[in-house]
Amino acid sequence: MIRRSVAVVSAVLLVVVALAAGCATDRDAARSNSDTGPIAKATLTPAADDTNVNPTAAVSVTISDGVIDQVALTNAAGKQVRGELAPDKRGYTITEPLGYGATYTWSGTAVGTDGKPIPIDGSFRTLAPESTVPATLNIGDNQEVGIAAPIILRFKSAVANKAAVEKALTVTTDPPTEGGWAWFPDDNGSRLHWRPENYWTPGTSVHVSARLYGLDLGGGNYGDADLTTDFRIGRSQIVKANAPSHRMQVVRDGRTVFDFAVSYGEGNEPRNVTRSGIHVVTEKYEDFMMSNPPYYTNVRERWAVRISNNGEFIHANPESLSAQGSANVTNGCINLSPGDAQAYFPTALYGDPVEVTGTSIPLSAADGDLYDWTIDWNTWKTMSALQGAPSTVVSATPLPPQPAGAR
Repeated sequence: MIRRSVAVVSAVLLVVVALAAGCATDRDAARSNSDTGPIAKATLTPAADDTNVNPTAAVSVTISDGVIDQVALTNAAGKQVRGELAPDKRGYTITEPLGYGATYTWSGTAVGTDGKPIPIDGSFRTLAPESTVPATLNIGDNQEVGIAAPIILRFKSAVANKAAVEKALTVTTDPPTEGGWAWFPDDNGSRLHWRPENYWTPGTSVHVSARLYGLDLGGGNYGDADLTTDFRIGRSQIVKANAPSHRMQVVRDGRTVFDFAVSYGEGNEPRNVTRSGIHVVTEKYEDFMMSNPPYYTNVRERWAVRISNNGEFIHANPESLSAQGSANVTNGCINLSPGDAQAYFPTALYGDPVEVTGTSIPLSAADGDLYDWTIDWNTWKTMSALQGAPSTVVSATPLPPQPAGAR
């Protein structure tokens, strides 16, 4: 009897202990579950506390095991940078370039698949260049130009990283046009020209994109801004200027529209000889003050069309009327009668070729900064920093320059 009671009591105690142990296990599990952190994770690109970030680099936040509830990237002034939320709300990407030498800060929250929120926070800093270099394109939007017009990109100071610059440039043409970039000697800054292998096809539409902002130009210098231009090639107009003939023809779309009596430059001094070679119309003035000491200074000339930076113009000159059509007596320019010069003047476009032949001195680099068509195509390609690889893009969709935004 006594032994059976003890056994019963022992069994009861075992049950109580087992129940107590079971209760403790459940409480520990519940406590363990309540202490588990959120499962969502935020990945920042660039990473928090990064420095020297390029302002055009990809900037984003990506959430794993969760979605974005709210997010913003702001500059030091508190202005929000534009961005785009992914359709699945798992990512957010900045859609505008940042500023140089600026600090940017993330703020916001994400919610994990477990329902628990996490903060989106962190800062980074963009690189601060020693200086930024502005650049300009020579042809403006919607401009119509002649068939020999070069595209000229000019920097305000020297560029060391020329290959990187060329890789950032595209020329998109319709119809397709083979052409290439060539670097010219520095002249108060670096410059490069793009021209087709042969004259442009009339009616060609051209888009130029220069992605220079954020570009390392070398020597601590970076690009100042992106540049674009859209322009059109006009009709074909070629000036045929054969000095021994003492005449000048204007050939438009294959038809001679003018045949003028003229006088070219000759004399015992080389500077007075009109240069032979393909010149390009660059500027024109109804009135222009010309000087060529010791022969003349500040003489007012009419209907002046510049064809070279060495001082060569096609212009009216009543004083050489008696020689026009019979002798070459000018100081380098192509002289016409006032009436003929006035008739030609409005037809001239930037980029029209003026093909001068029959003189004793060829056009060259010594005559200014626009002698592109005196350079044969094989030589031109060697003047590229990319070994002359063609740089025409014929199927790309032109992109607008990036806005300054919240920089």
